[in-house]
Amino acid sequence: MSSFTHATTLLHAHIKTKHKTTTNNNPLPLNKAPYDVQNNVTNRRKLISTFLATSVAVLGMQGTPLALAQNWGTRSFLREHFFEPGLSPEDAVARIKQTAEGLHSIRDMLETMSWRYVMFYIRLKQAYLDQDLKNALSMLPENRRKEYVKTANELVDNMAEFDRYVRSPKVYESYLYYEKTLKSIDELVAMLA
Repeated sequence: MSSFTHATTLLHAHIKTKHKTTTNNNPLPLNKAPYDVQNNVTNRRKLISTFLATSVAVLGMQGTPLALAQNWGTRSFLREHFFEPGLSPEDAVARIKQTAEGLHSIRDMLETMSWRYVMFYIRLKQAYLDQDLKNALSMLPENRRKEYVKTANELVDNMAEFDRYVRSPKVYESYLYYEKTLKSIDELVAMLA
């Protein structure tokens, strides 16, 4: 018990001692942080604006040709959707043909039942296809437009049903509407050729 009391008295002695107040020789004022917060925020803003300006300059210098299939992937979806809203009718036809080739190539994903990838691909292509079908309509002569509109509507309906059955996932119905979608898009490509 004596060791406990001895430790306690030492603590009390330490607490009761007065510290000698010295004059403040610190060059920094006490109410400011050791680093300037405003300067730090400004530096971050400069860094971000420099990065964005460089990125935009690099993207602008690339000069992406619109009709190339590799520029229509997922990475360019936001850029094409919001910053390049209108494709020329020729580019729209080229992208419809590329979509037809892509739809033919997802058969392997259907056979392995990779539903998530099929669903992602269908939805991505549906987002483009709506605008492309409207743009490609302007290239057709008046006497072929009704047939084109009928086939395009059939394609959109078949893709929507295909998406619905892939989402569920129902295997037989997915294959059925996949084949109907292929048939519709092949007819559409034949009309545009």
